Amino acid sequence: MRWKRGLAIGIVSVVALVGCATMEEQKGMKEKSLYDRLGGKPAITAVVDDFVARVAADRRINHFFANTNVPPFKAKLVDQLCEASGGPCKYTGRDMKSAHAGMGVGEADFNALVEDLVTTLDKFKVPEKEKGELLSVLGPMKKDIVTR
Repeated sequence: MRWKRGLAIGIVSVVALVGCATMEEQKGMKEKSLYDRLGGKPAITAVVDDFVARVAADRRINHFFANTNVPPFKAKLVDQLCEASGGPCKYTGRDMKSAHAGMGVGEADFNALVEDLVTTLDKFKVPEKEKGELLSVLGPMKKDIVTR
């Protein structure tokens, strides 16, 4: 009878340990930021480089960027995406409302920009989950960018 009780305690202990380990693994998975899942700053920088080139070639919207100083623009965009995705960067640029004031950005213009971003994300094979999370983080900016 004693050995049955000892066996039962041993089984319960093993189940508890496995359960704790599984919970820790799940916790670790849940704690991984979008920034990390995207591949960190090098991956974000590569996405920004491709995205900015794509926008520059997009005749629907490239006129909005005609007078843009590209290197600082890219650096700020990298920082913005890095911070928005939970990374260690700090965006120091202007808020979206101020940055787009007087530009007359319309719904179609905004949608073209998002389309270019999605095309870039697809090029880099960003998984649907991460792509959706990134777009949902950036989506609320629309109200400050679209003015007509």
